[in-house]
Amino acid sequence: MLKHVSFRQLLVVAFLLIAALLAAASLRALFTLEQLTLQSRDSAARALDLSAAAQSLTERSVAMERTARQSVVLADRLLRRRFDEAAADGKTVLARLATQGVSQALVNDWKDRLKTITALLAGPPDTALDRDRQVAHEFRELDLVNAAIAQQVRQTIAAQNTSLQETLETRSRQLTQQVISAIVLAVLLALAFGIWLTRPLRRLEKAIIGLGENRLDEAIAIAGPADLQLVGQRLEWLRLRLVELDADKSRFLRHVSHELKTPLASLREGVSLLEDGVAGELSDNQREVAKILRHNTGVLQGQIEDLLRFNAAAFEARQLRREKTNLRQLIEEQVESQRLQWRARELQISVEGLAVQAEVDRDKLGTVIANLLSNAIHFSPVQGRIQIKLSRLADNVHIDVGDEGPGIAAADRTRVFEPFYRGERQPPQTVRGSGIGLSIVQEYVAAHGGRVLLLPDHPGAHFRIELPHALKP
Repeated sequence: MLKHVSFRQLLVVAFLLIAALLAAASLRALFTLEQLTLQSRDSAARALDLSAAAQSLTERSVAMERTARQSVVLADRLLRRRFDEAAADGKTVLARLATQGVSQALVNDWKDRLKTITALLAGPPDTALDRDRQVAHEFRELDLVNAAIAQQVRQTIAAQNTSLQETLETRSRQLTQQVISAIVLAVLLALAFGIWLTRPLRRLEKAIIGLGENRLDEAIAIAGPADLQLVGQRLEWLRLRLVELDADKSRFLRHVSHELKTPLASLREGVSLLEDGVAGELSDNQREVAKILRHNTGVLQGQIEDLLRFNAAAFEARQLRREKTNLRQLIEEQVESQRLQWRARELQISVEGLAVQAEVDRDKLGTVIANLLSNAIHFSPVQGRIQIKLSRLADNVHIDVGDEGPGIAAADRTRVFEPFYRGERQPPQTVRGSGIGLSIVQEYVAAHGGRVLLLPDHPGAHFRIELPHALKP
């Protein structure tokens, strides 16, 4: 399925899944909050209604007592009608309270007291005072019932508040757990998608580093989204083209070198025969010409051999055998191996830096250090000083080699790493080099995925080797 889906489409799907998860958690939170808000509002309204009903029942009882006692004493029908109206309102309020949780026993007790009071309102005038005292007593009992009803209302409201608080706490815990779960799941999804999607990118990076380090024998195959597979196919095509170009170059150099060495050997042999007088005694001028010919054929043969040596070095640069290496120890070994050369010129060589473990090709990096050190010895003045510094920066390793020689001329700085190029500042009375030492340094360092730089901040020549991806984890 991934063969037909692009990397961008997978990214969109990943973002949509994470967004959907967080959106679902957010909507769930909003729905829960809305439910809690409505429940809190209903509870508050019910509490207000209960309180108002209890207060109204007390007020109706006061009105009933006032009209009832006046009706008993005055025997007034209007007062009796007002009492009946207040009693009817009280019954209505009581019925509403009964539906809100007031116990049936208190409701029945209140109704019984009302029946007794209603019965005491009718009677002969001579019993009015006795009935009035009885009515007052019954209303005091009714007040006690009203107080009990009010107390029960308060308890009901408190129970509702407690229940609402518990519900709020429960929903809050559930909501917190849901949000945390959604966040954790979103993070896990993000990590899973990140690892899953970056795996082909890491393979691409490894393939590109391999091309940069000339590891052309490793086929490139990228599994994953369609567009990354296409990039992998392009890189594989590039690898095959580089392999073909390298093979063509090597074949060309071998062919040219072979074709040149055969006639050159014949030419040198002929010059030697001439100098030996095989073809007759030579005059002084002829001997001078023969000497020039012998010298130039020797120079040409040396150049051909240097060309073959450089070609061999370029080929070997692609065959890295990385191993865990102590770089400081490797540097000290190269310094020791050239002790006779630098002691002969009375030079001082210092190696600075802590031991650094790195994954490198020990032999090739040793050749790099040896070439730079040999150049520094070659160009340093007698009793001069050479400084080699090893440092570690983040995931890179730096090796600096500096001397106190004449340095590199400004005109030579851009060409110093070209094969067979020799700068204008050559030490007097020394044999000129072949001009491939620094080229081999550049080839081997580039094979490690690094680079070699010529820095301007030194009295003499200051070379720096930068080796990324070399540190031992």
